[in-house]
Amino acid sequence: MDGGAADEHLVREAEKIAVALGRMFPGLCEVVLHDLRDPDRSVRAIENNLSGRQPGDPATELGLSRIADPAFPDVVQNYPNRFPDGRPAKSTSIGIKNAEGRYIAAICLNLDVSVLSPVALTLANLVATDGGHGDTPLETLRDRQARELRRAVEEFSAERGAPPRSLSRTDKRALVRQLGRDGYFESRDAARTIADLLGVSRATVYNYAKPPSDPR
Repeated sequence: MDGGAADEHLVREAEKIAVALGRMFPGLCEVVLHDLRDPDRSVRAIENNLSGRQPGDPATELGLSRIADPAFPDVVQNYPNRFPDGRPAKSTSIGIKNAEGRYIAAICLNLDVSVLSPVALTLANLVATDGGHGDTPLETLRDRQARELRRAVEEFSAERGAPPRSLSRTDKRALVRQLGRDGYFESRDAARTIADLLGVSRATVYNYAKPPSDPR
């Protein structure tokens, strides 16, 4: 078997692994096989498409780095990443070398962390204990920042067993109105933060925040 045929065989074997990994974690972990022999059309296969890419799309910066440098690390593990729509991701990239020591492919796993955060929050609530705060206020409305706002959204979502972006329109409207009653709209850029968390526009957030119309 010549070098080109041997490389193609390796890539085909890697494709089987990528497809199997993706089907192991449906809707949760995107798995992409990059054919680094053709960086302009690097994406060979993609399972659980969470990033919007398609077969034939070009290589990422990490893939180009591997092509340029055979000494690039074989595995880049658990690095923070982000999908195009802003969702946080946890990624791992595994380089595949041929017999000559040249990178010819890479399998990349992109875990959708936003799907897991409500589950993690629910588990944290289950094991939480009361520290006895007495009458001391834990926070004031004016001091709430994006972190507290995100936590409020995730708590609401966890109670309904879904990530924020997967909530129904009715639940999103109820959540926005609850955030308004709790004073979160007093925070700077609250509408933008809520829109990003729910995957809607700021105009939609303001529309959801409006009180129900008077039936009279």
